Amino acid sequence: MSHATRRRLSAAAIALTCTAVAACGSTDEAAAPAPRISTAYALPNDRAYPEGIAVDARTGDTYVGSYTNGSVYRAARGAARAEIFLPEGADGRQTANGLEVDRAGRLWVTDSTAGVTVYDTATRAAIARFDVPGTAARFVNDLAITPDGTAYLTDSARSVVYRVTTDQLADAVAHGGRAELTPHCDLSAVVAQHDPNAFTLNGIAADPAGRYLLTVDMNAGELFRIPLAPNATDPIRKVTLHGGDLTHGDGLELHDNTLWVAQNTINTISRWAVTEDGTAATRNSVFTDESLGLPTTLVRTNNQTLVVASQFDKGGPMGPGTPKPFTVLAVDGI
Repeated sequence: MSHATRRRLSAAAIALTCTAVAACGSTDEAAAPAPRISTAYALPNDRAYPEGIAVDARTGDTYVGSYTNGSVYRAARGAARAEIFLPEGADGRQTANGLEVDRAGRLWVTDSTAGVTVYDTATRAAIARFDVPGTAARFVNDLAITPDGTAYLTDSARSVVYRVTTDQLADAVAHGGRAELTPHCDLSAVVAQHDPNAFTLNGIAADPAGRYLLTVDMNAGELFRIPLAPNATDPIRKVTLHGGDLTHGDGLELHDNTLWVAQNTINTISRWAVTEDGTAATRNSVFTDESLGLPTTLVRTNNQTLVVASQFDKGGPMGPGTPKPFTVLAVDGI
C-alpha cells in the first residue's frame, strides 16, 4: 500500500490492504481473547458514510456525523436505531467530521470545508460558527475539548491545530454567532516529509487533566504531544511508540492513561498504554477485522467501545462499490 494514503473528496479508488496483524503483535496480544463485534445501532440513511461520533456524558446519548451529506444522527442510550438530529445541508454544513459534546451539553460539529459549528442539544439551534481563516486549502477534521472547555481542532491539509476558548465562544455568541478560528500551533515543521497533497494531522485527544493534547499524523503513523500549560517551555514532541505505529491513524480516544486508536484503511483498532507524562506509549492490544468496515473513529461509553464503520471504500469517498446498511458497531474486549 502506498505510504501516502489520504482521504480525498473525490471518489478515486484507493487500494486497501486488510492483512490481519494479530501475528505481528506481542505474546500478550496473541494470548488475549478475541474481541467481539456486534451492532450497537443502525443509522437512518442508506448513503450516510459516517465519520465522527461523540457521547453526551450527561445522558448517554451518542451523536454520529455523515461525511457525505453533513447530517448528524442521535441515538439514545440503548436505542436500536438512531434518529436524524440535524438534517443534511442545515446551516450550510457540507460534511460532519469530528464531533464532541462539551460539559455544558453543546454539540460541536466540524465541517471539513469550513470550520466548526456549535449547537444547543436541547433546541438543536446553532449558537456559534467559527470559520477557517484565509483561502488556502483546508480540511478541518477532528476536535477535542479540554477540562477548561477549550476546543482544539486539527486541520489535515495545513498541519495546524486551531483553538476556541470559552471566552471566544461567549464573544461569538454575543456578537452575531460568527468568528474565525484561531491557530494554536503549526506542526508543519515537525511532521514527517510528505506529498504536498497528503493529509497529516487527523485524530486528537486531550489529557483528562488538561496538561497536553495527543494528535496523530495518519500519513507517517506518528503521534505528537502538544503541551497546554500556560507559558509551557517544553516543545511539541513526537511520542515514543513501542510495539507498533499508527499508520492510517484516525480517531483517538484517551481515558486516563489508555489510548484507543481507529486505524482506518487497515481495519484495525489498537490500544496503547500511555506514560503519565504522555511522552511514550506502548501498544498492548490490536484487533484487525474487515467487519470493522474502515473504522474512522471510536468512543468509550458504558464500558464499551463504539466504532464508526464508515464503509468509505464501498461507493463513498474512497472507492466504488455498494455499502451494507450503515451501523455503529460495539466492540468488546479491546
